[in-house]
Amino acid sequence: MNTAVHPDVIQAEERAYSARLRRAQADTLRTPRRRYGLATRLLIKGMDPIYGRSGSFAKYQVLELIARVPYQSWERIAYLAISRVHRDTGLARRIHDRIEESRAQQDNEEWHLLIMSDLAAREGTGQGWLRYRLLPQVVATVYYLLSWLLFLIVPAASYRLNADFEDHAEHEYMAFVAAHPELETRPWDCPEAASYGHFASVADLVRQIGCDERQHKDESLARLAAPRLR
Repeated sequence: MNTAVHPDVIQAEERAYSARLRRAQADTLRTPRRRYGLATRLLIKGMDPIYGRSGSFAKYQVLELIARVPYQSWERIAYLAISRVHRDTGLARRIHDRIEESRAQQDNEEWHLLIMSDLAAREGTGQGWLRYRLLPQVVATVYYLLSWLLFLIVPAASYRLNADFEDHAEHEYMAFVAAHPELETRPWDCPEAASYGHFASVADLVRQIGCDERQHKDESLARLAAPRLR
């Protein structure tokens, strides 16, 4: 039996999905940014003199390198917690569910990093050793330690910090697409990141990443009500 999907059907689905992404972009641009805490403001302001105030794929690969680390810190702490409470199997199971959630978020951010690195490489940007390798690793390490320490002392503060950073990323990506209409006609084909999804244009790809950041933000905000498992 021939199960091939007609090209017209594929194109119609792509147009419908692109329309949903455009609506999501419009929603983000209409929504005011969160009132960021001091750590997020310092991080944003610190990046601008080094990577520029305007968005770029080179800048966003640094952003995504940093964005993974809260999930890594939460995952590590959760594993340590299971070692202490494993006799309470119900609580251990709930902690494990949080680990799986953190792992999924971290993996999603990993895709973002690979994609932004690919886009920057195609432009011939983001290759400097100091600005794009050493310095981002230093910043990511500091951010990891801050997320880890906050989670140990006041877990809600760690989730709030991540929500602020993800909100910043969401608005950055959606505003970047709005400022670069040429991305609407630029095709995207990266075999190494094919599992992330197929998109009709780089514009839709970046919009989808912005939607991912919104989801991560909402997940962190949802944790504020019960940051500690009992």
